[in-house]
Amino acid sequence: MDIKLKFLGAARNVTGSSYLLEANDTRLMIDCGLYQERNLRSRNWEPFLIPPDTLDALLLTHAHIDHCGLTPKLVRDGFNNNIYCTPATLDITEIMLQDSAKLQEEDASFKARRHKREGRKGPHPEVPLYTVEDAQNAMSLLSPIEYEKPLQLGDGITATFYDAGHVFGSSMIMISVVQSGQERKILFSGDVGRWDAPILKDPTVFKMADYVITESTYGNRLHEDSSDISNHLAEVVNSTLQAGGNIVIPSFALERAQELLYHLNEMDNNHQMPEFPIFLDSPMAIKITEVFKRHTYLYDREMTELINRNNSPFDLENLKITQTTDESKAIKDNKGTSMIIAGSGMCNGGRIKHHLISNITRPESTILFIGYQAVGTLGRQIVDGAQKVRILGQHYPVKARVVQIQGLSSHADRDELLRWLSGLKTAPKHVFVTHGSSNATQSFSNLLHEKMGWNTSAPEYKTEVLLD
Repeated sequence: MDIKLKFLGAARNVTGSSYLLEANDTRLMIDCGLYQERNLRSRNWEPFLIPPDTLDALLLTHAHIDHCGLTPKLVRDGFNNNIYCTPATLDITEIMLQDSAKLQEEDASFKARRHKREGRKGPHPEVPLYTVEDAQNAMSLLSPIEYEKPLQLGDGITATFYDAGHVFGSSMIMISVVQSGQERKILFSGDVGRWDAPILKDPTVFKMADYVITESTYGNRLHEDSSDISNHLAEVVNSTLQAGGNIVIPSFALERAQELLYHLNEMDNNHQMPEFPIFLDSPMAIKITEVFKRHTYLYDREMTELINRNNSPFDLENLKITQTTDESKAIKDNKGTSMIIAGSGMCNGGRIKHHLISNITRPESTILFIGYQAVGTLGRQIVDGAQKVRILGQHYPVKARVVQIQGLSSHADRDELLRWLSGLKTAPKHVFVTHGSSNATQSFSNLLHEKMGWNTSAPEYKTEVLLD
């Protein structure tokens, strides 16, 4: 067999997912993600390791920016073939890329003004990584493919998308390569979801794969018991209400915001929710919630039952949608306690930075983290206990209460990853552990080798391997 696999990103780090699979004179890129760790962001500006115009297709596992966020740059730099993903991922990717491009343009403009005022230059040109026009060009190449419908991508090459249970429309991708009458199955996990998570169906389990490329974001950790989430949320809400502050929640617009609304709705049904305004201050999250409403066939049984009872978590009575910038700015004038859900989830950009500025110096307020915070991000600095943080060019002391609820993660933890991989009835030829910190990837690779007896490794950036 003559199959090459190259690790173009998320190799011993969490973000920037991207892989190249070459076989039968066909070049496939799986994911094209943006780097979000501060120390790795310079890679976003570097030329692609593979000339974009030599790629035959791009397959997207899901719409998180660390999996699709460099796609506009790929297209601008010469890629002009189909980008395949599920229908829900297509709808959400269009929203995510448009928003990302807008932020790129705004950040470049803001930095240019600030650097001019300070009389200095930044490490990168004061131009956006890509523009709204670049994003629109990329969106024109998106092609929907349904779950479990084989997609012919070249001579003897077929890709099939399966439900990953991670975020709405997310996929695991099985690629079959046939050469000289022999078949090899290469499974890309994307991000693996969790069993019994709100809204979504459980992750697909596979019986056979020759090679597996698996994520390991939580490969060395276990989540909190998700049954305690509502109680934990209730404690944060009531203590902050008593203190007279606000609850500021940096939230990913995709899945995390919707899952949080699900739990708040559950609290309301259980009479655990005091009366106070909940602001969904994320135009992107608002648009994505509309996508959730359109693709109801993706709901699990419990969510379907809620909808049938006219008890949708997306229609909370005290939920206030803030679309415009003026509406967002007006939130700080609200008297009493408010809950403010805003992006981005790792505090790297978006409206959350302004809400942090208004609340991070207030001991009565709570900064509540409900998602993974990658090393090097502003969110990780706050979670790790920084006494002072830099936001929009200014330093602020961290006086607000900082809380993190791990159970809301949409990533499988160590034991759930083991559960997913244990579905394989025969040992794969090799398992490549990616999409995690260096410690997480190596730890999970070692665990798989010791527990399952499998051949495993945690490849480094730019590693290329031959699959026999």
